[in-house]
Amino acid sequence: MTKHQENALLLMWAAALVATAGSLYFSEVRDYLPCELCWYQRILMYPLVIVLGVAYIQKNPRIALTALIMSVAGGGISLYHYGIQKVAFLQDSASFCGQVPCTGQYINWFGFITIPFLAFIAFSIIAGASIYVLKTLKED
Repeated sequence: MTKHQENALLLMWAAALVATAGSLYFSEVRDYLPCELCWYQRILMYPLVIVLGVAYIQKNPRIALTALIMSVAGGGISLYHYGIQKVAFLQDSASFCGQVPCTGQYINWFGFITIPFLAFIAFSIIAGASIYVLKTLKED
């Protein structure tokens, strides 16, 4: 494994760790109840902390494909979730959400940064680093 691949794995793990810690902070410290779409994003993000942490320790860059699949799925959910928060015509499709409406915005920093936006950024970092690792694996 090259030093660049190792650094990319570390970046992926750090992004997953920060996203998980932020998610837990919002729900456990700030008492923000997660909506149904938030739960799906958590289901895809939380395991990445363990999977990527183990891959980093084992120096296993081949985990990048798994991370890419999970991050693209999570990023897609995050993007849709952000869309139903910010785009009026998508809000009509949000009626399937559970007790907490998926259109709710616990935070709205600078008028555009919401929790799904933050999740999308984390998933994007993981996906981008995964693509980089996969590209360098093909070159080797």
